Amino acid sequence: MLARDLAPDRLATDPRTLAAHATDRSGARSDGSPLAVVHARRTEDVTVTLRHAHALGVPVVPRGAGTGLSGGATAGEGVLVLDLSGMNRVLELSADDQLAVVEPGVITAELDRAAGAHGLRYAPDPASAAISTIGGNIATNAGGLRCAKYGVTRDSVLGLEAVLADGTVIRTGRRTVKGVTGYDLTALLTGSEGTLAVITSATLRLRPVPVATATLAAYFPSFEAAAEASYAIGRAGVEPALAELVDGPVLHAIDPELRERGAALLVVQCDGAGAAVEAEVVARLLTPLATTVEVTDDPAEAESLLAARRLALPALERLGRPLIEDIAVPRSRLAEAARSIRAISERHGVPIFTIAHAADGNLHPIIVVDPDPDLDRLPDAAWEAAGEIFALALRLGGTLTGEHGVGVLKRQWVAEELGPAAHALQRRLKEAFDPRGILNPGKSL
Repeated sequence: MLARDLAPDRLATDPRTLAAHATDRSGARSDGSPLAVVHARRTEDVTVTLRHAHALGVPVVPRGAGTGLSGGATAGEGVLVLDLSGMNRVLELSADDQLAVVEPGVITAELDRAAGAHGLRYAPDPASAAISTIGGNIATNAGGLRCAKYGVTRDSVLGLEAVLADGTVIRTGRRTVKGVTGYDLTALLTGSEGTLAVITSATLRLRPVPVATATLAAYFPSFEAAAEASYAIGRAGVEPALAELVDGPVLHAIDPELRERGAALLVVQCDGAGAAVEAEVVARLLTPLATTVEVTDDPAEAESLLAARRLALPALERLGRPLIEDIAVPRSRLAEAARSIRAISERHGVPIFTIAHAADGNLHPIIVVDPDPDLDRLPDAAWEAAGEIFALALRLGGTLTGEHGVGVLKRQWVAEELGPAAHALQRRLKEAFDPRGILNPGKSL
């Protein structure tokens, strides 16, 4: 029946397409192969698909570019994959209202470039911006490099069009920055990992391109020293656009010569009319603590200074198979978290490489193991180390995930963070939106 109601090019069942849509960048896999893949091009494709799936009780996994790192887009036996990457149009871009209306398959960096033609930008800047989609960013409430100043994805989502499990289309939010009518369904759907509804368009807030930027790169004798220096920036009243921390092992993986410059790299960027003044304050704070400090207001040189951060994951992928974790702790406990992660690495004998969004306490401890096509076969020591990292985050007053989402990889720890009452309430919300439990089952909660 689904094939009858969709255009001929919308439904795929060939083995190669099914295999390509069974997993995401996390490498996590479900048992078996999906039933079929729907290549949605318009909202009507989504409503038709969900109406049939709801009637038959068939599980549906919404999917964008498949760049997720938590297994949120994995699909196995008996599952229908709803591929939204073909819904990739910028429907509207208003310079006067500083907003864009886009479909979920729009690549994040492409929206930023489109906004740039109007002197605007899309502020969220996930490391995957060149390959990830807006829909996937909304599904996980992605963060990124600039979120210290501009917030995470949720802070840029004004409204949504979404399709409920039974095929009903709803519209949430508005085109204004302010608005408090009714419950905030836009915020609820943002970060829900495709378990409550399928997003088919988003109204997004854009911001003016800063009139100036200034970027600093400082090397330190230890990760802890760099973390302590990042606290000083906040105490001085400077709100940087980004403050990225990279540890020594990551620097060595990128280029051994970088590691010779220090045991940690802190890159700070200030923007806006006061960028030069703020950068001067930051340089004055960092110079007595760092081994070297470089400052530039040239965009090309700034990208060169940021290259170590952007090249980190590709460099680690060359070493082996990365299990990319994503905890967040209070900023004041960043150094303590880094020390504990190093101890976990030594205790379990697994290499852990650490990157951090220092300005908001979001750490990415990356466990690298020998390549293996099946995530379930990761060494026990790697899983044990990951479990200790999650426990550490909660013990320090933090969270299991700051921006990658829960997916399947962290689901077993969710109840511990939420507590029984809040966990039960969230399950009831899921039932209210999706009474038959067909939307991305087994994910998030």
